Parts: sequence; C-alpha cells; structure tokens
Amino acid sequence: MKAFTAIRKRISNAHPDHHAIVRGLVWVALFVFLGKLVGAAKEMVIAYRYGVSDQVDAYLFTFNLISWPVSVWFSILTVVLVPLVAGIRQNASVELPRFRAELFAFTLVLGCDLTLIFWFGLPMLLRSSWLGLSISTVSIANDITPDMVALIPLGILASLFSAWMMSSGRHVNTMLESVPALAILVALLVLPSDGVEPLIWGTLAGYICHVASLAIPLAWMGEIEMPRFTSHSPQWAVFWQGFGIMLVGQTLTSFIGIVDQFFAARLDAGSIATISYANRILALILGLGATAVSRATLPIFSRIKSQQGKQLQRIAMIWVRLMFVFGAVTLIISWWLAPWIVKLLFERGAFTARNTESVTEVFRYGLTQIPFFFPALALVALLASQGRHNLIAISGITNLFVKTGASYVLVPIMGINGIMIATGIMVMIAFIQLYWFATMKLKQNETTG
Repeated sequence: MKAFTAIRKRISNAHPDHHAIVRGLVWVALFVFLGKLVGAAKEMVIAYRYGVSDQVDAYLFTFNLISWPVSVWFSILTVVLVPLVAGIRQNASVELPRFRAELFAFTLVLGCDLTLIFWFGLPMLLRSSWLGLSISTVSIANDITPDMVALIPLGILASLFSAWMMSSGRHVNTMLESVPALAILVALLVLPSDGVEPLIWGTLAGYICHVASLAIPLAWMGEIEMPRFTSHSPQWAVFWQGFGIMLVGQTLTSFIGIVDQFFAARLDAGSIATISYANRILALILGLGATAVSRATLPIFSRIKSQQGKQLQRIAMIWVRLMFVFGAVTLIISWWLAPWIVKLLFERGAFTARNTESVTEVFRYGLTQIPFFFPALALVALLASQGRHNLIAISGITNLFVKTGASYVLVPIMGINGIMIATGIMVMIAFIQLYWFATMKLKQNETTG
C-alpha cells in the first residue's frame, strides 16, 4: 500500500505538461485503436477475397506510389505547421485566418499539379521492364491508374484539414482517418465483382468521405476560410523556411517505402502482398503508439516552446526513455503472439496456412524496429517544436541511404526478410542520431546556463 501511495503521489505531483501529454496520449490512442479495428476488418476481408495475388500486388503497388506525395505533404505539415500555428496563436492570432485561406489555395494548386504529373508519369513507369513486376500485375495496374490518381488531390486536401485540427489541439482527426478503410470494407462486402473494382471504388469513396468529414467540423468551428490565391501573409516566410528543409528530408525519407516496393517486386510473385500484410499488422502496433506519441507530444512541446518554457528538453527526454521501455515490452509480447495474430486476422478464404507462416516470419523480422521507433518520434517532436527542421531533414536523408544500403546487402541473402531487417537497422541508427542531436542541445544549454 505504501508503494502504491508513493506512486500515486508522484504522479499527482508531476509537471502539468506531463498530465497534458498523458491526456493526449489516451485520447489519441483511443481514436487510433478504433480506427485500427476498422482497418483490421478491411484487411481481413481483402485477405479473404484476394489472398496473396496479382490483383493485390497491382493495387498496392499503384496505391503506394500515388500515396507517396500525400504522405510527404502530411509529414511536412505535421512538423512545420503545428509549431507555427502555436506561435501565431501566441503572438499574432489575428493573422491566422488569412494564412489559413492562402494555405488552402496553395494546397488546391499543389493537388492539381501532382495529379497531372502522376496521370502522365505513372503509366510510363509501369511500362518500364526494370520494375520486375509480372505481366498480369502490370496489366491490372495500368487499368486502375486513371481512377487511382484521383486520390492525390483528395489526400492532399485531407492532409491539410487534419493538420489544422491537430494544430488546434483536437484529436478527432485521428479517428476520422479510418473513414477510407471503412468505405473500402463496405465496398468489399456489398459489391459482388470478383475483380479489383470494389477496392478501387471503395478507396475513392473513402477519400471523398474523409475530406468531407474533416471539412464539415472545421467549417462549423469557423476554422476554415475560402481559399485566397495570394501569398501576402507574413507567416509565409516562416512556413517556407521550415517547408524547404523538410521537403528535402521527407521526400527522401518517403522513398523508403518505394525502395521496399522495388526490392519486393524483384522477388517471387506475391512478395509485395506478403510484405504488405505483415506491414498492416505492424501498422496496428506502430500506428497506435506512434500516432499517439507524435500527436500528443508535438502540440504540448510546441506550446511550451512558444511560452519560452525552460523545461522543454528535460520533459521530452523523460518521455523518450518511457517510450523506449514501452517499445521493448511491445516487441517481446508481439513476437510471442505473432502466429496467433496473423492467423486470427487473415487465415480464411484464399489466405492459406502457408501464407500465415510466411507473413508471420516477415512480421517478426519487422518487429525489430519497435524499441527505437517510439522514442525516435518523441525526439522528432522535440526537435520540431524547437524549429530545428534541418536536423530532422538530415536524419531523413540518412534513413534513405541506410535503408537502401542495408536492403542491397541483406535482400540477396535473406530475401523478403532482409527488407524488414534493413528497416530495423535504419530505425535504430535514426534513433541514435536524433538522440545525439537532442542531447547536444541539452549540453549546450547546461554549459551556457
């Protein structure tokens, strides 16, 4: 009882910022969990209807390429926009509506430009023989490309609206990210076609609903303005400063998923689908923790920084250590439960017991990244709140070279498992590098203080 009382007293006496982070973690984790349940149900239905097939390979290959600029844009907005908005609210709140309207217009133009690029460029890429995809996979991918490119402007717009919500301290956008998965699930259950069409139409409907589900509450709260195709807001100078640096880092970092696609495409048929099923399970784990960590810590860290809080780094480093312990425990539990998780989620219909064995093995190798992944995100939130985007970009560039080099060495030796081990090595080195960046700043402060 004394030990319990002491722990409770220590928690109650903790810094209020720790309490705010915990509240954010709980809400975000809850929303992510609900969203991941929907995503898991969608994956179960996909596995049942398609198994490990050329149709899934073609859909995933095309979807992942098209999602690439969207993920880059969202990553940049998360790291740059959230701290910027915290500073605007603190020092110049009257300028916020104009900046929002101009950023809205810029986003619309960006979405249209990227759509045209992929409309013409993706078919040319698919015709390249060096991709290593099977003839049937390429044929399916070519057929679905004209419809799939419509996801780009929708995803670009949804990313902006999500970032606006997150910058205001609201976390409901995390739950709304499950809307596309829910639409795909409904389409697969309702549409009778045996082809890939239910996946395509479900995905398009899901993205449209996602944009609407974000825009409506923002409009209701008065936090969305009509787009203004100008750039007169004084906040653009700060935005471009962070944007340019993060664009380089995030663009190169985002190539990591593309690297996996190309290495997997040169392996046996179904390798892309196998690694995708393993990554889907990893996403349930990583997404639950990672989204909660980054979205709960970054707004708090940014607020502390905007208020010139001197305890920012010390508070952040406490959470880095906590996340490392959490990641290590998660690795042990997930490794032990891996066969049952894969079987429960996927083994039915066209997904056989042999598929379960191969996905389980790949999934276990992918777990090696977890102990370093969660604390690395806390370190990224710390550096972003301090405006040290150049260091985050350096880490992203390093990640690409480490991942590519490790894959080049390990894939010929270990096959598809080498792709996952290369990711684990990359995340470990990223954590070490980010930790060094953060502790160097702390030592400098202690020296000057």
